[in-house]
Amino acid sequence: MKRSIHLLAAFLLLVSALPSAAQVLRLHIDGTIQPIAAERVSRAIDAAEARRAAALLIEIDTPGGLLDSTRDIVTRIEASSVPVIIFVGPSGARAASAGFFILESADVSAMANGTNTGAAHPVTIGSTPDDIMKAKIENDTAAFLRSYVSRRGHNVEEAEKAVRQSISWTEKEALDLHLIDLTARDEADLLRQLDGRTIHRFDGSSLTLHLAGQPVEELPATLRQRVLGWLMDPNIAFLVLAIGGLSLYAEFNHPGAIIPGVVGVIFVLLTLFALNLLPTRYASLWLIALAFVLFALEAKFVSHGILTVGGIVALTIGGLLLVDGPIPEMRVKLIVSLAVSLPFGLITAFLMSIAWRARRNKIITGSQGIIGELGVARTDLAPTGKVFVHGELWNARAAQPLPSGSPVRVTAIHQLDLEVEPAP
Repeated sequence: MKRSIHLLAAFLLLVSALPSAAQVLRLHIDGTIQPIAAERVSRAIDAAEARRAAALLIEIDTPGGLLDSTRDIVTRIEASSVPVIIFVGPSGARAASAGFFILESADVSAMANGTNTGAAHPVTIGSTPDDIMKAKIENDTAAFLRSYVSRRGHNVEEAEKAVRQSISWTEKEALDLHLIDLTARDEADLLRQLDGRTIHRFDGSSLTLHLAGQPVEELPATLRQRVLGWLMDPNIAFLVLAIGGLSLYAEFNHPGAIIPGVVGVIFVLLTLFALNLLPTRYASLWLIALAFVLFALEAKFVSHGILTVGGIVALTIGGLLLVDGPIPEMRVKLIVSLAVSLPFGLITAFLMSIAWRARRNKIITGSQGIIGELGVARTDLAPTGKVFVHGELWNARAAQPLPSGSPVRVTAIHQLDLEVEPAP
């Protein structure tokens, strides 16, 4: 019995010592580089290490993004025990700005035909720095790039031009200048070229890749990552915030509706959570809040459109300044800001015009609605008597005596007594 247990234990140890079936994990990054993109890369590397994968293939197509998130991704790639392949693809894709830093950090950097990379000059966020601060930021960013480009065997001098001169290259130019390792038609061609290739890791070790015939497994984003990644688009975040604000506005005007209030709170909180991950100017939120206040006041007071115009201007500027991203793709577009603010203004103006017309229209209900009505004297008015108006018999007073049967017009009402005059 003991011998059987020892044999089983030895077998289990032998099995555990054998390498698991190698595979290639694939991650697709399409869009800006921000905290959610950095989180996806980090989790993909964790999964590749846990499965002892043959390699992690990251296919990117990005206009750039945040430098802090880029540093997180580069640091994670450098520390990965699994080879990381960065592939700019498919054709027509780009690895601009932050994407260039990520491309250069990989164990294998490759580009598809018809792609480009570069233009990595740092862009400051917030107030414009002076010349000394600009030089500091540029030098720091260039040093960060140099710190790993040489260890990857790439052309340091040319790579630095992307930071200092914002130069971009096609895939052929990048290959000729030794900024990347190879070009490929597609993913299959890339893995075929890499099979049997010996690469030099960031820690100085060498490794021969065996990728031919390896299964490729996609690593999809989680639901949380998809939702937040969608909200990482400042234009989407602004639209969701505006819908949330409109829902709360509807709830305040119609208390007890409940559904608009619930939707509004959820949308606003989701947006604030996403904006917390972006370079947000929180002062612009005050402008957006001011716009809703002005729209609400327009419905309460007659300003002849002044409050509405002010709300449109405040909402437009608040949207434009909401996110101070380093690239245009990480800022709210003017067309989006106008597409949100103008309908709000038009709706407010429409509601205001209805209210204004209602104020100007003659009152036709209640005690005031009887003024101007025509009737007939049922008794002599000398000066008081009875008149028949609006299907009812009223006490009435006339400024001059009127015989019974005379047509009369109501000029005023005092409690339940009418003042009348001869009708023409």
